[in-house]
Amino acid sequence: MAVYTDVSFEELEEFLSGYDVGRPLSFKGIAEGVENSNFFLRTDSGAFILTLYEKRVRETDLPFFLGLMDHLASRGIACPLPLKRRDGTQWAELNGRPATLLTYLNGVSLRHPAPEHCAAVGAKLAALHEAGADFALYRPNALSVDGWREMAAALIPRADEVEAGLGALIETTLENLHWPHPLPSGVIHADLFPDNVLFVDGKVSGLIDFYFACNDAFAYDLAVMLNAWCFDDTGRYDTARGAALLGGYRELSPTERDALPVLARGAALRFLLTRLHDVLHRDPQALVRPKDPRDFARRLRFHLGVRRASDYGL
Repeated sequence: MAVYTDVSFEELEEFLSGYDVGRPLSFKGIAEGVENSNFFLRTDSGAFILTLYEKRVRETDLPFFLGLMDHLASRGIACPLPLKRRDGTQWAELNGRPATLLTYLNGVSLRHPAPEHCAAVGAKLAALHEAGADFALYRPNALSVDGWREMAAALIPRADEVEAGLGALIETTLENLHWPHPLPSGVIHADLFPDNVLFVDGKVSGLIDFYFACNDAFAYDLAVMLNAWCFDDTGRYDTARGAALLGGYRELSPTERDALPVLARGAALRFLLTRLHDVLHRDPQALVRPKDPRDFARRLRFHLGVRRASDYGL
């Protein structure tokens, strides 16, 4: 979450006039994250999140994202619910951006997850994949191999401004990335980092930020989580966390096991590229600090040395 677009009190009041949520009592921007503009809103009827969609989120994708949250919630996955406006729609324009109100979930995200947290979120990922099996809409993963190649072509000429040799690392990885398919696939979250998982009393209380959700390989979603949850602050892979995450998820098929090292390289490359883009094209007016792409360069180098899924703790 982040803030790129300011919302005045007058703009907020006009937007809220389309909802039955009561009078605003407090309203403040949320600085964490990198994609959309988000605000915490409290009214005399409850707490909500106001999201203005920016950057990589296209308005034509909103029926998929918002519909998916409704669908998952109906199947027992705790996630934010988009509120309907008085006219029955789920979003409207606010300050030149499509915007929606979402229910607020209690819980905190973890900066330093322990193995037991990884096991819990691995089980929750499996539940999410199962719950999405009968979701009717389809969205291809725009940030997969073809998208990486396009981004890399634009970023490689400036990549060494961030770290010497970074352009060569990206180029060599793409040249040698033999993407596995077909694999068991369906709806995936594609961005289930620790800051997108809420905990209360050690248990998962909610999953948030579904704006990269799409249809892709389930094991790729798991590979994203290996990158997001299983490295410590020094960049070292934590086998105990990895074993817990993989153990909490369902049993992988032989083809998924064999593909896991390549999927993990691809997931590391994906976040390296998007973070590199955000650093090189930083908006100085935005209330957000771009995340360091070098973290994922280190993770990518680790994955390039992995040949078997057992190295991850499987």
